[in-house]
Amino acid sequence: MDPLTEYAIKFGIFLFLMSLGLFVGRHREWSHFCDIANREEAMSDMLVTQVKSFPAATMKDSPPCMVVAEVVVATDYLKSFLAKLRNIFGGEVGSYQSLLVRARSEAKLRIQEQARNLGYNAICNIRFQTADVGGNSTQTRVAMVAIIASGTAYHAAPHAS
Repeated sequence: MDPLTEYAIKFGIFLFLMSLGLFVGRHREWSHFCDIANREEAMSDMLVTQVKSFPAATMKDSPPCMVVAEVVVATDYLKSFLAKLRNIFGGEVGSYQSLLVRARSEAKLRIQEQARNLGYNAICNIRFQTADVGGNSTQTRVAMVAIIASGTAYHAAPHAS
């Protein structure tokens, strides 16, 4: 086999694997966004604020309690590779923005679900802490982000939520 044909075959395999990675990665991200949208719709009746006080609080048997959730979300190899190329030339890296939106939404939903399971219908003083997990390391090939969400779950009057 001549060298040109051999390189063409290797390049074709490379393009096939890159296309497969792009398709699978986008599909997984899209399905996660769909799952988040469905869960947000189910939690739409819950009052969630950044206010430190308890808006429309009612006196119930259980006092307010703290709810905490942690989420770690990673990009796929292809998006990380393309983001590193984008960093060379500068500009916004869309795959990292998508990563943060997914992680933040997932963390918020987890504390909402935790509050609902404890019997509460409102969360105030919601806070997010973000950490880059291996995104700048030379040993990791994908970017990951960890988000810790916390808030105070309480009972609110039904008309307020």
